[in-house]
Amino acid sequence: MTAWHTPGPGDDSKHKMPRLFSSMHGYQRQWMGPDLLAALTLLVIAVPEQLATSRLAGMPPITGLYTFIAGTAAFAVLGSSPQLSVGADSTIAPLFAAGIAHIAPTGSAHYMALVSLLAITVGVLVAVVGLLRLGWIADFLSAPIITGFLGGVAVIIVVHQLPDLFALPPVSGSTVHRVSDVARHLGKANGWALAIGVAVFLVVEAAERIDRKLPGALVGLVGSTLLVGAAGLHAHGVPVLGTVAHGAPHFGVGDLSWRSLGQVLPIGGVVALVVLSQTAATTRAFADQGDYSVDVNRDFVGVGAGSILSGLAGAFAADASPARTGAVASAGGRTQLAGLVAAAAVVLVVPAAGLLTDVPLATLAAILIFVATRLFRVDQLVSVFRFDRWEFGLAIVTLLTVALVGVEQGIGVAVGLAILDRTRRSARPHFYVLGKIPGTTSWEPLSHHDRPVTVPGVVVVQWLAPVYYANAAVFKAEILKARADATPPAHVIVIDADAISDIDYTGTRTVRALVDELDHAHVVVGVARAVGGAPQNLRRSGLLDRLGGGRVFSTIEEAVAALHPDTDTDTTGTTAGPGS
Repeated sequence: MTAWHTPGPGDDSKHKMPRLFSSMHGYQRQWMGPDLLAALTLLVIAVPEQLATSRLAGMPPITGLYTFIAGTAAFAVLGSSPQLSVGADSTIAPLFAAGIAHIAPTGSAHYMALVSLLAITVGVLVAVVGLLRLGWIADFLSAPIITGFLGGVAVIIVVHQLPDLFALPPVSGSTVHRVSDVARHLGKANGWALAIGVAVFLVVEAAERIDRKLPGALVGLVGSTLLVGAAGLHAHGVPVLGTVAHGAPHFGVGDLSWRSLGQVLPIGGVVALVVLSQTAATTRAFADQGDYSVDVNRDFVGVGAGSILSGLAGAFAADASPARTGAVASAGGRTQLAGLVAAAAVVLVVPAAGLLTDVPLATLAAILIFVATRLFRVDQLVSVFRFDRWEFGLAIVTLLTVALVGVEQGIGVAVGLAILDRTRRSARPHFYVLGKIPGTTSWEPLSHHDRPVTVPGVVVVQWLAPVYYANAAVFKAEILKARADATPPAHVIVIDADAISDIDYTGTRTVRALVDELDHAHVVVGVARAVGGAPQNLRRSGLLDRLGGGRVFSTIEEAVAALHPDTDTDTTGTTAGPGS
């Protein structure tokens, strides 16, 4: 573990409510430099990204900055992750924009009021999940699923930026529809806009390769804006950001009624699900990379509070950003001070937002596309593929479903497949017939490289899972098959229960039937190394009494010696049977 002072799961019992500024407890002077560098990095990425995301949300550009300020401040106070960046996010912006657009015209006063009300609704739902300690849902997001999720988000970001990159009219709909629409209209693309976008991307990429501390995004933003203004490129069809209304936000709820709440609540539920999924995936992914602990429940509360504050400021829902979090991590940010400094700088930028009139939309698109390329981790996908084909399939299914269908559907499908895989494995676990390693008291599967030997008349079996309703019949069938395959016929069966941590009601009934059948065939059954909840459940079911006190043992060696005393295994590994 690193020396970072971050709360872990063990802190939960001590702090039922989120501890304030938890990532900065025990702050050390040497962290100041990395935090300030991360703040600068975050600032130069966040300003253009938040402006671009506000366009996806159908909201005034300045509201993206409000969302970043509100989300960052609230999370720094209530969240646990030292690196997570919260604010406007391009994953959820088009999601709620499409939903609200069915209720009110995009850009209208009613539309903006409903978007702000939705932000409050989303924030309440997300925060309640955290306060109720439901963060365990994040445990269903495995590393391959997280990799696929971030890859799918990257695809969505790129596709959404294509119209601005080519200076084409905005397009809505599915990912496939968006790509096909852009492809059909490529002949109308503006060469100047595309050239600006490519140049900005290359500048950001070059800065990243030379030194991650270089503010490539800021250089691209300022340089392209000056170029467009000086050369009058907007007159040549290069789309620009235009007039940016600026000033202090007006706090309050513009349209609070039961009717409006009923309209936004279904959309808010979907958006909240995405926020929960993305927050859990992002906070866990970067905690694993940085080797520090986080409390997902606190992070939910922090993100939810940020969304509520953003909605009250007239902006839109906030979310954890994988891209900006990656920027903070790459710059070496140690605590949420980096986010707070960046947010404070954005507050100072807001009055000067009028200077952003000539920012080319292609510049914002290029910056977001660059961010997306850092989320699509081909190296991790290759690593998963080399390790396990099934888990690679989970990652790809997640990626494709997120990219082509939707974020919440992608997470749902991936988690469902992961649970199905775990169920499949536990329902058909590994089953081994064991033998004794010559000259030792150790018992291993017969395929072991030390060449274990069997004891005539004795079958020792190992079942690597709890015995429950889904696998009880298989458990019984495997043991009967092992006995039938034994040569000479077995008169003793020893079940190594070291890996049977539990047994349910169906399992106890099946084991009772197995013991009855084997007793009828004059086969003695013994149990060795019973652990976990299995002994208690055997006792409650009456199976311990059925087996008898002389059939439960602490070791396999003890069980074989007691149940088949006429058999001996010498130190050379040759098996000696009765009468030898």
